[in-house]
Amino acid sequence: MSNLAKELVIVFDFHNVFHIQKIRGLLYKAARCDNIRALRFQTNNVGLVAPGNTHSELLVAIEQCFVEPLKMFLSRKNQPCQTLDLGAIEALTYYGHDFLKAMAKPQELLQLTLASIKYDPNHYPILELDTTLLQKCASLQVLSLDYDTLSDELLHTIQVLPLRKLLIVVHGLDRDEHAGVSDAAWANFSMHFTNIELVLTLVYAYEAVELLVSRIVGDHMPVTHIRILFCEFMSHEAVDGMSIANSDTLRSIYYIDSGNNRGHSNYLSNIRGQDAFVMLAWRCKQLEEIVVHGHPMDPHNLLGIARLRSRQLRRVEVSQINWPNGEPQYAFNDEMYKLLGQRWTLLKYDQLPAALGDGPVYCEERDKFVYELLRRDLTL
Repeated sequence: MSNLAKELVIVFDFHNVFHIQKIRGLLYKAARCDNIRALRFQTNNVGLVAPGNTHSELLVAIEQCFVEPLKMFLSRKNQPCQTLDLGAIEALTYYGHDFLKAMAKPQELLQLTLASIKYDPNHYPILELDTTLLQKCASLQVLSLDYDTLSDELLHTIQVLPLRKLLIVVHGLDRDEHAGVSDAAWANFSMHFTNIELVLTLVYAYEAVELLVSRIVGDHMPVTHIRILFCEFMSHEAVDGMSIANSDTLRSIYYIDSGNNRGHSNYLSNIRGQDAFVMLAWRCKQLEEIVVHGHPMDPHNLLGIARLRSRQLRRVEVSQINWPNGEPQYAFNDEMYKLLGQRWTLLKYDQLPAALGDGPVYCEERDKFVYELLRRDLTL
């Protein structure tokens, strides 16, 4: 089978020593198999070890079981790697520079995923990439990076690539460690990539969600898909600001927390009396998808959204509604059906992934949800 397979997906449990030991042998076998052109990792625990813990036995295991055999796989010349997906595993993404350097034919690479889910979203080292290594990936179409890795220089460099999709994951914000990206750099990027899909994903980004537009998006970041995941805060400014900054590009918004979320919200404090999601539907002419979980929606505003975008909306998904007098209005579903042209119903918790439930939610369940969404968003 190894001589027939073109893609290898390694699914394993980071807490299982037997699995870790097996991976080294699998990767060395893959390095000797010329047919395999795509390599993907998939695990239940992306946060294997706290970054910077250089004395950890687990970190030694990463070096021995992952990094060295993976570099050998990437150094093949006959059938070079076309897809390298590190599975959002933070400990592996810090070797991104080494993996790029090891590639025998980087010009054959089509997809590279270096974005991660952090062990501690408030404290982590920042991956620095040699932009000339990315420049050599002359066929690269799909790229994912952590926001901290971006710079004006990197944005300028990747303009030589035939990118069709760029996925950026935001965790913490630290001006001392990362200066961010200038509005001028995003303006140049937008002029060059007029049809790119840019997916901006905030993961456990408790500070960044409040500073989304002022510190990250600015006036020219051409966001087509925004994901705000488990930030425990419903920010009117974030939703409203996105709809203004990206009125010509935004197609999809996910604002997701667990059903038991008790985080703070400034969503109802809009002094203009306008619902941010209604304004988003009004401003964003390309809007096709709204998904909100963990935050209650007003039924009148949902109808307003459906009227504004009508059958252009492929998906309107919510799991909490503030019904008048606390009683659901059964005619509501019929009205949504008429406006959207498709069956519509409020989702119940037993229809949702475990990470979105209204009971106790484990970190691993949230990480799994985030990882699966990242993976779907990378699909062209």
